[in-house]
Amino acid sequence: MMKRTYLAGGAVLGLSAAAAMLLAGCGGGGGSGATAPAAGNKEMVERGRYLARAADCAACHTTPSGATYAGGVELASPYGKFYGTNITPHKEHGIGKWSADEFHKALRDGVTPDKHLYPAMPYTSYRSLTRADSDALYAYFMQLKPAAVKNREPDLKFPYNMRFGMMFWNGIFLEDELTDASRGSSAEWKRGRYLVNTLGHCAECHTPRGALGQMDLSRTLTGNRMARIGATDITPAGLAAAGWTADDLGAFLRTGVAPQGSATGEMFEVVHLSSQHLARADVKAMTTYLMGDKPLPPAALKPVALAGADIDAGRRTYIAVCAGCHGAEGQGKPHVAVPLKGNSSVRNADPHNLVAVTLDGIKAQHFGEKESMQEMPGFAKLSDKEVADLSNYMRGGWGGVSAKVTEAQVQAIRAEGGSHH
Repeated sequence: MMKRTYLAGGAVLGLSAAAAMLLAGCGGGGGSGATAPAAGNKEMVERGRYLARAADCAACHTTPSGATYAGGVELASPYGKFYGTNITPHKEHGIGKWSADEFHKALRDGVTPDKHLYPAMPYTSYRSLTRADSDALYAYFMQLKPAAVKNREPDLKFPYNMRFGMMFWNGIFLEDELTDASRGSSAEWKRGRYLVNTLGHCAECHTPRGALGQMDLSRTLTGNRMARIGATDITPAGLAAAGWTADDLGAFLRTGVAPQGSATGEMFEVVHLSSQHLARADVKAMTTYLMGDKPLPPAALKPVALAGADIDAGRRTYIAVCAGCHGAEGQGKPHVAVPLKGNSSVRNADPHNLVAVTLDGIKAQHFGEKESMQEMPGFAKLSDKEVADLSNYMRGGWGGVSAKVTEAQVQAIRAEGGSHH
């Protein structure tokens, strides 16, 4: 499930003239082309509206204060800044001159009437979008109010700003189908596969990247550090190891909250703008695909018996700064703060997300009428040792993780991020 910070999956190892220009970003914008046919009937438009939510188009193409789908969302990458483009039917700045065929080609091939797109516009996932769904999306976008909002050109470092290099990148890396991370054959599993891999483009964030920014499809959905809060392993094995059940995962996608935690970082926008609005049957299909037709049993939580002065210090810090909201024993408070006992970030072998959230805090999370979580302040004022002791106290008792977080790890995570929300 993709958002806002793109293709952070590895430095370029060799910058030959051909390879150096094949990376990262999001682009596109109004192009020229055949005059668009009629947008379609009301039923098709409504279908397109639903699909636009399933594909989370607003996250990249609508700013909080801007016109709907008029672009302008800043998209960060290691290669420079990109900006979500205007996809309203404005004839100069949007897609108003595009035909349905040209729209489909942009989604499937990453090629607009006047340019190649960069692959953070996830045509690498949309490639398996059906023509019927492409046409429904086209019908929906073409009946929107045109917005006279000019696109911002990507601000890329050389040589990544040489857009024509994308034709070579596509020839090497563009695949017709993504590799499945789970196994199944039921109709529900197949529907979930389409929702997760194609419309939801979950692999774009949750799959490791190669040196040239391509998804490593040998490790689909095994997690990737895309932003300050990393995208976790959402394979059946990864979900089971973190204690997820199908019911819990469904609740998370519908409401943003589950016993394993709430949707933070980029996942907040996925739930807020997309998955909470989907039909219950589609959410069920997504959980079936992610966990498989025969889900693995969730791993039992086995607390690790830890003792010593550092653990005692961690507990004192927890009682002083965390227990008021999360409860003395990490049980959480409904609609206020999530449980920490069994929380996925606490259970994760990689402590990065837990430490980052401790330092940075989390903005208030309002998931429509279904669920809300209050703001969590950041505790960057704590020393590296205090954060390490606190993390180890929670990870051992409530996550069953024996590996200790070190002061050096906390220092590194503090240095790389600052107060990101």
